[in-house]
Amino acid sequence: MRERPGRVEGKVAVVTGAGSVPGPGFGTGKAISIALAREGAKLVLVDLFPERAEDTKQAIEAEGGEAIVVKADCTKWRDCSDMVLKAMDAFGTIDILVNNLGLASPGTVTEMYERDWDRVFDINLRTVFLCCKYTIPVMLAQQSGSVINLSSISAQRPGRTVAYTAAKAGVEAMTFDMAYTYGRKGVRVNCVLPGNINTPIASNVLKAFPGHEQMQKMREKAGMLGIPGDAWDIAHAVLYFASDESRFVTGVTLPVDAGVLRTTASSMAAEIRAMVEEELKGEA
Repeated sequence: MRERPGRVEGKVAVVTGAGSVPGPGFGTGKAISIALAREGAKLVLVDLFPERAEDTKQAIEAEGGEAIVVKADCTKWRDCSDMVLKAMDAFGTIDILVNNLGLASPGTVTEMYERDWDRVFDINLRTVFLCCKYTIPVMLAQQSGSVINLSSISAQRPGRTVAYTAAKAGVEAMTFDMAYTYGRKGVRVNCVLPGNINTPIASNVLKAFPGHEQMQKMREKAGMLGIPGDAWDIAHAVLYFASDESRFVTGVTLPVDAGVLRTTASSMAAEIRAMVEEELKGEA
C-alpha cells in the first residue's frame, strides 16, 4: 500500500478543554487533541488550567507533532477573541474547532440554585457560542472549516441534572442552526453525544456516591455492547467529523454510547438491565 497523508494533514485545530484532570485514563479533550495531531493537524490547546494542556502538548510533541497552549476562560469573550488571535499568529488559520467544555451539576428544577444553573449554562452553552462567534469568521474567510460540538446523551433522556440536560440540548440546537446558516459558505457543524464514557472526571464524580463501584459496573454494561467506553471512542468520532471524509455530513448529532439511547427508549431496557444484574451477581 502506498503511504497516505494524515486524515487532517496540514490543518489547524483548536480544542477547548484540551487538558485532562488528575485521575486514571484520558479526558476527552486530551484524547481528541492527540488523535488529531497523530493524523497531521497542528493543535491549539485551550484550557483554563494551562498546566493540564501542557501535559497534552508534551504528549503530542513526543510523537513529533506541533502544538501551542493558550490559557483561556471561554465563558469570557475577550479570552475567546484572544484565543483566535493567538491561533492565527502561530499557524495562520483555523480549520477545525472542537468545543469540548462541559460541566454537570445534579438537581431538579425545584432543587437547583440559580447560581448553579447559570454556571452550568455558562460552561456548556455560552462557551460554544463565544468560541464559534470568534472562530467561524476565520472559516468563512477561507470558505472552509469544521466545527464539532460535544453534547451528551443526557440531552435526549431524562435525569436529575436539569441544567446540564437543558444546556446540552441547547448545544444540539445551536449545532443544527449553525449548520444551516453556514453550510453554503463552506463551514460544516456537527455534534458528538458521548454516552457512559470512562474519564478522570467521571471517575471522580462517581467516587462521591455510596456504592460507586457497583454504579461504575452498571454504567459500563448499560449499553447494547456491554462494554465500557473511553475518551478515545469520542476522539475517533471527532476525527471523522474533522476530516474531509465527512465533507458531505453536516447538522448531525452522533451518539457514541453503545446504543444506550436506543436502549432506554425501548422495551429492551428492562431486558438489558436484567442481564447486567445477572452478570454482576456472577462476579460477586
